[in-house]
Amino acid sequence: MFQEFIEILILSAVQGISEFLPVSSSAHLIIISNLYDLKSSSLLIDISLHLGSLLAIIFFFKKDLFDLKNNQKLLRLIVIGSLPLIIIGYILQTTELIYIFRNIKVIAWMTLIFGIILFFADQRKINHSISTNLNFKSILFIGFFQILALIPGVSRAGITMTAARFLKFNRVDSGKISFLLSIPALAGASFLGLKDISNQSIEINYLIVIAVVLSFIFSYITVKFFLNYINKFSLNIFVIYRMFIALFLFLIIYY
Repeated sequence: MFQEFIEILILSAVQGISEFLPVSSSAHLIIISNLYDLKSSSLLIDISLHLGSLLAIIFFFKKDLFDLKNNQKLLRLIVIGSLPLIIIGYILQTTELIYIFRNIKVIAWMTLIFGIILFFADQRKINHSISTNLNFKSILFIGFFQILALIPGVSRAGITMTAARFLKFNRVDSGKISFLLSIPALAGASFLGLKDISNQSIEINYLIVIAVVLSFIFSYITVKFFLNYINKFSLNIFVIYRMFIALFLFLIIYY
């Protein structure tokens, strides 16, 4: 039981922290699964981890979400921006083409390439805001970029923030756009996961509950920390981290 708890703790930390940082949660989960034989890792646990992150982001932005009823424009934009990922993600998942990208070599190169792109995007100096500059054209641009997050190593948070920064949104609002778009993305991932296990008997046990709770805690703390951090600093530390991860993976692959 203790070993199972430690494994769930590790998976929850990886999911909760990397889901909302520009470092790719799917890449980290795949790396952890490849490096360690985690017996607790399963599709149901994966769904539970995503559910914990989803509940955390909803709870953190509960005021903003309640305000959406008075801000129909933003609600429509979030829906529009989420459609490309949901549609393409569903197609790739149902055709199983998505598994083509799930290997260490792809993760290594995507981590490196999109880390460099994030660096250049973050150099934009002109500050646009959600309230005045987010429109149909800009959210669709970000939404199409988000499709790339289906490739492990790209990072959903990273690519949406990259797109927003290219459009000259300030760092904090780029983060908020990314977080708001994460709600439909996480909900979609959970739905597809549940669809895959719909024919199986699902037993809700303590590991499922622990996974949801721990993922919620790590996700909530990460979102709060990240917004405070980017309000004062650049994204360079995450670019450097991606370089180290890519280098580490290249050493595994080529040596």
